[in-house]
Order: sequence, then C-alpha cells, then structure tokens
Amino acid sequence: MSGINSGSVRFLLADDHSLIRQGIVFLLEDMDWESEIFHASNLQQLMISIQEQPVDIAIIDAHFPDGNSITVVPEIKKMSPKTKILIFTGIEESAHSLKFLNAGADGFLSKLSEEEEIAEAIKKMYSHGSYISEVTQALLRNSISNPTLINPLLSLTERELQIAEMYAEGLGNLEIANRLDIKQNTVSTIKKRIFDKLKIENIVELIEVMKNHY
Repeated sequence: MSGINSGSVRFLLADDHSLIRQGIVFLLEDMDWESEIFHASNLQQLMISIQEQPVDIAIIDAHFPDGNSITVVPEIKKMSPKTKILIFTGIEESAHSLKFLNAGADGFLSKLSEEEEIAEAIKKMYSHGSYISEVTQALLRNSISNPTLINPLLSLTERELQIAEMYAEGLGNLEIANRLDIKQNTVSTIKKRIFDKLKIENIVELIEVMKNHY
C-alpha cells in the first residue's frame, strides 16, 4: 500500500476489543502516515481522550459495554467540531449507518470490509472529511423519498408515538390503558403495530430507538 505525505495525523481508536485497535494500528503503519495514536476501550475513556487532546480522526465502534456510541457522537462534535468521526463496526450498515450519520458521524464502515476499503475510508476521512460507502450512498438517495430510513419514528401515528413514549418511560399495558382511557387489548394491538413498524421485538429495543431518534 503506497504511503501518503499527510503530515502528522492524530487518531483516536475507540473499541473494546484490543485486537481491532491493534489491527488498525498495523494498517496505519502500512500506510506510512506520520501519526499519533490514542486508544480508548469504553465510552468514558473515549470522552476523556477527546477532552484531553486534539483528535483529527476518531475511529469508533458502535457499541461498548457501557453504552451505544450514538449517544456521544453529538457531544464529541460539540466539544471538538474539527474531529472527524468514522464509525467502524460489525453491525449491519444498511440498518444503522443513516442514524449514525444523522447523529453527526462523518463516515460509517463495516468491520467486514476488505483492508483496501478500510484504508481508502481513512484516507477520505482525512482528505475530504467524510466517507460514504456505496451502500450508504444508496440509502441516502432512498431516504429522500422515504424519510423513515433516517428516523423510523416518522412511520408511527401520533397515537402510536404517544404510546411508544409511555412504554419507554416504563409504563405497562394496564397503566397506559388507564391513563389514555382505552381498553387494555387496544394498547396491546397498538404495541404490536409499533413493533412491526419499527422492526423490533421487545421494549429494550424500543427504548433504544426512542433514545436515538425522539
């Protein structure tokens, strides 16, 4: 892989698996960049690193034992607007990339990508400030006519969103029925519609969707 005269680039590699971070280090060394590399294995370390030193490119996993990184992407951008964020993860790109970009990430890349694509993504993050794969480009085009790809909550009716919010607050079927003065089986029916529209299977997933998009 050919080297690039890029100057000194400050990287933050945030992943709870040290082998993933080390793999990126090897890749950067192979690219022959002059770089300074910081490491973080959880969200707390990630935020401390962003606060303590300037970072040009942060390569961040989507999920950590202490939380989902989508919750800190806006905070990183607020603290360090010049930092470019590349989400590097094993979760499905077609289902998740748009919500991370919508939160403020500058790129999204699957860990299943070939080494050449990973290197190309890092280069584009540095030279252009972003990396959009062909998969995500197609999603962005489709999102123009289908906004629910970016925010799935847009697919819910006003009543469904109201009940989804109550579930996220920890209320059960009976409590929701009493508060809205409707039958409990009506609440159950609406719950099923909510789950079907959001393509989720349980309340934990619903809370995650509400936290990310509401």
